[in-house]
Amino acid sequence: MDFNIPSEIEDYLHELDQFIDKEIKPLEQQDDNIRFFDHRREWARTDFENEGLPREEWEDLLREAKRRADEAGHLRYALPSEFGGKDGTNLGMAIIREHFAKKGLGLHNDLQNEHSIVGNFPQILMLRDFARPDQKHLIQDALDGKYIACFGLTEPDHGSDATHMETRAVKETRDGKPGWLINGEKMWTTGTHVASHIMTFCRTSGDDGAAKGISCLIVPIDAEGVKIEEYLWTFNMPTDHPRVSFTNVWVPEDAIFGPPEGGLALAQHFVHENRIRQAASSVGAAMYCIEESVKYAQERKPFGKPLAVNQAIQFPLVELATEAEMLRLLIFKTAWEMDQMSKPDVAIYLSDKVSMCNYRANRLCCNAADRAMQVHGGIGYSRHKPFEHIYRHHRRYRITEGSEEIQMRKVGGHLFGFMSKSK
Repeated sequence: MDFNIPSEIEDYLHELDQFIDKEIKPLEQQDDNIRFFDHRREWARTDFENEGLPREEWEDLLREAKRRADEAGHLRYALPSEFGGKDGTNLGMAIIREHFAKKGLGLHNDLQNEHSIVGNFPQILMLRDFARPDQKHLIQDALDGKYIACFGLTEPDHGSDATHMETRAVKETRDGKPGWLINGEKMWTTGTHVASHIMTFCRTSGDDGAAKGISCLIVPIDAEGVKIEEYLWTFNMPTDHPRVSFTNVWVPEDAIFGPPEGGLALAQHFVHENRIRQAASSVGAAMYCIEESVKYAQERKPFGKPLAVNQAIQFPLVELATEAEMLRLLIFKTAWEMDQMSKPDVAIYLSDKVSMCNYRANRLCCNAADRAMQVHGGIGYSRHKPFEHIYRHHRRYRITEGSEEIQMRKVGGHLFGFMSKSK
């Protein structure tokens, strides 16, 4: 067995590092853009007088970084070559995401809003795999930034359980044209403030609790009856997570996207790729926290000797470093295995391993950030160190993309035979 990082990926990491040094770091320092990453970061990013939304200057900076990355051929790495990508693998993406997060905070990769110079494009692949012929134009529109869709799945009273959603769509004809009338409410429709459309999941048939009978309707953001009720202020600001209501919203019949009555397949379409990349980011950030803590403990000398000589400092970091090393290998192995099989087979044979990676890595990162604060003392608790930011961001991951409990339930289902692995 060969545990070395493949040479083509190792070479690409060097290429990315050179691009960061040449293009991204200077942009980060230009015009006091460092304010978005130093102790002023939360205030610089957040327009507290405008519902807590991201400031335009912050989002403009992210767009410029992505523009440069796209021009250099990096942004679309994970996409198929037909969409201007490099046919990047799951293993490649996991290694890149870990590498970036291990560098600490920076314009190269700031996952507070899923920003990275090597992007994640689940929507493009969803359009490729589910769009009807008359909807295929949305792929290029999405690549050009003309079609930006947010995801309306979660509801105020229904989080992890999407099968009991209360948003309903019933058939209604207007001016002789068949369509759907939508009523309901969605939570955490991230990105609505810049979206052109909302992919709105509604029950169109069937009983509460049934997976079948839920359809996805593409709703224009400016459709009559769509209203942003409030933006939810979170532990990790700024916010772009609103509660959105749909009151007698009408869309034509061809607004249906994906399999009618089988819309939950869309929600599961990219879940394994997202979870393994998220896990890799969490391990990378954890390793950053561990390494910074080790360095500080060797430099800091209270009572005339380095902190590092104290086993009370050593042992917690030893535990974290051990878990990081084990998780890193499991993540890379699982990502490699994902590359060896089809997407449906990944869902059957690897879903539990992906969940293991995800929930343990996210928890590890929070523990490592917390320990880094403790090792660094007062300065670690301040915003002059990045640990509080890392903790706030990665604490979110223990809930989103499937909570820890959902992930553990998935593992338990495989472990105890409640989820069949037969086709």
